[in-house]
Amino acid sequence: MYSNHERLILFDADGTIIDAFSAIDQTFCSHGMELGDLERFQKRRNLFKYLGGIKEFPFNLKKQLGKQSRKKILATLTEVYREDAQLYPGIADLIRSLIAEPGIRVGLVTRNITNEPELTMRKLLGRHGIDLDSLDYMAHVPLRQDKTNFFRAARKRFDINPARAYACGDEHKDFMSAVASGMHPFIVSYGFEDYKRLTKKFDVPEEVISQSPEQLCARIRHALDLDSGGS
Repeated sequence: MYSNHERLILFDADGTIIDAFSAIDQTFCSHGMELGDLERFQKRRNLFKYLGGIKEFPFNLKKQLGKQSRKKILATLTEVYREDAQLYPGIADLIRSLIAEPGIRVGLVTRNITNEPELTMRKLLGRHGIDLDSLDYMAHVPLRQDKTNFFRAARKRFDINPARAYACGDEHKDFMSAVASGMHPFIVSYGFEDYKRLTKKFDVPEEVISQSPEQLCARIRHALDLDSGGS
């Protein structure tokens, strides 16, 4: 049925492998705006995530009015991502291990909103010792599209059995796209949506949620036999 026994793992970027909150917070501060804390950030709808919460919204909105202001903020965010943003603890080692493991395809599927996101990812990952060209798949998803078709496209490109395919993300939409494309979801609750929102509001099973980067790394290493040489 399938031409090989390879496995596939796809990573979301912001909030899953990249500490996006710190990068956005640094950007806001440099423009005299306030983002609020991570706990409140995780509970907001998309609009408020980038304008701050109810408390910060009016002041931040004034700062962002006008196309030139938005361009300046986006330019700063891009610079922060490329020069300062960090991968979560353990993620760089995990990705390097996955890339080096025979029979595992590794990809990145992201909605990153910086200027020229592929260049942004290249520079950010490069600072962590990961060459973007060493990945097997890279896709940038427009904000209004879900990731289902991109997940399927990666799977079909390499003729991967869905039962041997995994997708990692930090939002309920990532979970839904993984399931819709027949892939096993690894979901985290330290990114853009917290544990309570994922489980109570969107019924994401707690069994697939990692509450820390360390837990995510351990689960992936166990599932893909990285520590046992079982590939």
